[in-house]
Amino acid sequence: MTPFDENEIQAVIARVREGLGGTPDRVPVGIRAPVEVPDASLGEGMFATIDEAVDAAERAQRTYADAGTDLHEAVIASIRKVMLEKAEYLAEAAHAETGLGRAEDKVRKNILVTTRTPGPEDLAPLIETGSGGMMVTEHAPFGLIAAVTPTTNPTSTIINNTIAILSGGNGVVFNVHPNAKRVSAENIRLLNRAILAAGGPPDLVAGIPEPTIESAQALMHHPKVRVLLVTGGPGVVREALKTDKRAITAGPGNPPAVVDETADIEKAAGDIVAGASFDNNVICTDEKTVIAVRSIADDLIRAMGRQGGHILKEHELKKVERVIFEAMGPPGKPGVINRSWIGKNARDIAAAAGVDVDGDPRVLVADVPNEHNLVWTEQMMPVLPVTRVPDVDAAIDLAIASEHRFRHTASIHSTNVSTITRMARSINVSIFVANGPNYAGLGQGGEGFTSFSIASPTGDGMTRPITFTRERRIAVVGALRIV
Repeated sequence: MTPFDENEIQAVIARVREGLGGTPDRVPVGIRAPVEVPDASLGEGMFATIDEAVDAAERAQRTYADAGTDLHEAVIASIRKVMLEKAEYLAEAAHAETGLGRAEDKVRKNILVTTRTPGPEDLAPLIETGSGGMMVTEHAPFGLIAAVTPTTNPTSTIINNTIAILSGGNGVVFNVHPNAKRVSAENIRLLNRAILAAGGPPDLVAGIPEPTIESAQALMHHPKVRVLLVTGGPGVVREALKTDKRAITAGPGNPPAVVDETADIEKAAGDIVAGASFDNNVICTDEKTVIAVRSIADDLIRAMGRQGGHILKEHELKKVERVIFEAMGPPGKPGVINRSWIGKNARDIAAAAGVDVDGDPRVLVADVPNEHNLVWTEQMMPVLPVTRVPDVDAAIDLAIASEHRFRHTASIHSTNVSTITRMARSINVSIFVANGPNYAGLGQGGEGFTSFSIASPTGDGMTRPITFTRERRIAVVGALRIV
């Protein structure tokens, strides 16, 4: 799938380990001085207005599409090379600008999307021959794609979207989140340099330095834009669905992790802590709720403490609630999260709440009843509720209800194949993980390709190059079968 071998990838991770101190899974944040990100100046894909960006990207796309697959492959290979080289820089810049997540986890995300987003090989033609002749189905570009990206995963989403969209022969104009506008502009500049280095046209990837809601609306309604790719909040998703264009939208998630009595409890605890704390829980696929069969719940919670979590006492949880919620909702319903604490370190949340913790815990673990607001809220911070149910059937039912039928992501820890199968069928999500951290469903520590635009609301699932193409068939009747 990629031109990289494991040694090259590990070399980047080793640089992170050496520079930040510790292993990639346990790297303290804040050791380095913040990265200085250049201002979003014009040039190298950056334009003053949406109209200018669209016009330039459309011209570039026509040149790119006409050049054929050899150029597409060269461009994608160049992008992968440059993005791997800049993985650490872009991660630290994203952390410095947004203040969200952990820099070392953002490096891992950048490496993941650079190396495991499918490329032009995803578009292999379908060929059928028989006594009636020959048929070939190929995948043609749509043209110009408009992409809206979030503040939670700014660089990893831009890299992932660019590789997938350009692999299909398209061009792309980004309207990025305003809170990540500088690092996103730098990412666009670096992508354009990689494209030019491979012989591609300038401005194939474009954006504007001062993105707003109004510029996003202008981009989504622009007559030269053929397809919309929206990775963001419900407001921008609703706006995209109002247009007359094809909209591929990534919606919210509240992923539950079920643990039954057959699970390897220590491994399940380690996987859940690793997954729920990955980039401080800002990824929509991260575990948001743990639903444990009652007979093993105490053992699981103790194991989560051994695996890097801080177990909140009841009075500590009350203090944390006052920090992370602007308003608690009614039982069994979501609360209103204090957005200023999204993506912050567990120790900083604890400190703000007046809770003493040892060192730098990866996540704060809260033992809560089923109706607690944490169970029903996509909190996007390393505060993880664990709730108890009598048996695995009740666990699956609660998982389906608390996931709100977003059909995004869910997981189970069990050695019972029938139970795994029953939950996978009944919860019906885009990503389902058994016996691993949820990020394994993105290809991080698991098999398969990756995507950071998971379009559950529109049914597209994990986006890839083929998502951004239209099928074209040629049938030759009674000829061109040579066998």
